[in-house]
Amino acid sequence: MSSTMPAQHGHSQACCNVPPVISKGYDNKGDYEEISGLKTYATGPSDAKKGILVIYDIFGYFPQTLQGADILAADKHRVLIPDFFEGEPCPIEWYPPTDEEKQKNLGGFFQKNPPTKAVKQIPDIIKAAKAKYPSVTDWAIIGYCWGGKVVSLVTSGEGNPFKVGAEIHPAMVDPKEAEGIKVPLLLLASKEEPAEDVAKFEAALTGPKHVETFKDQVHGWMAARADLEDERVKEEYSRGYQTVLDFFAKHL
Repeated sequence: MSSTMPAQHGHSQACCNVPPVISKGYDNKGDYEEISGLKTYATGPSDAKKGILVIYDIFGYFPQTLQGADILAADKHRVLIPDFFEGEPCPIEWYPPTDEEKQKNLGGFFQKNPPTKAVKQIPDIIKAAKAKYPSVTDWAIIGYCWGGKVVSLVTSGEGNPFKVGAEIHPAMVDPKEAEGIKVPLLLLASKEEPAEDVAKFEAALTGPKHVETFKDQVHGWMAARADLEDERVKEEYSRGYQTVLDFFAKHL
C-alpha cells in the first residue's frame, strides 16, 4: 500500500477494533516487570503467540503511550515497553524547543540518549523476552518519534529479529535507512515531519509498506503529545492505532 491510499476504517477478520479511547484519567491495564535489567511495562496475554516491542518517545511512560500499548494488546498481543531512559525521560515542558535554554536541554538529552544506545540493548531485550514468553513466535516493533528512528536502525540492520515494523511520527527520517529495510513497514507521519523526507523514505522501501500522513495532526499525536480531550485528535489517535492493528494483522 502507498501513501495515496486512505487508511482502512474497517478491520480484517484477524484484527480487533480499537477499544474506546479514554480522554482523561486513563487506568493502565498492564503491569511493570523487569526484562534484561530494565523496568518494562507489560500488557496483553502472557500466553500470546504474537509480541510487540514498543519504543516510546523521549517523554517516556506517558498515559497516552500506555493506552496505545493497551490498545495494541487488546488484539491478543503481548506488548512490552522497556524503560530505556531508566526513570529519566525528557520533561515534556522542553518541547517544542522555543527558546535557547530548551534547545540546549533537548540537545543534551539526545546526546545522552542517542537512538543507537537503544539499538544496542534490543538484542538482549528480545532474547530475555523470548525466554520469558516462549509462546510468542513472532515479534513486531513500533516506535514513536525518537523510537521511530530506533525502528529504522534495527529493521535495516544485521540480524533484525522483527517480522514487521511501524514508525509513528518518526524523528530524523533518513531515506538511506529505508533501503536496508526488508520487512513490511508502516510509517504514519504528522504534518510536522518533512514531507520530502517521508516521500523519499517511502520510495526507498522495497518490501510491503503503508506510508500515510495525518495532515492535521501534530508530531506526537499517537503518544505523549496527544491531546485526547480534543475530539479530532482523539479520532485520529484511534484511526492511527486501527491502521497499526490492520497492518500488523496482515504481516505479523
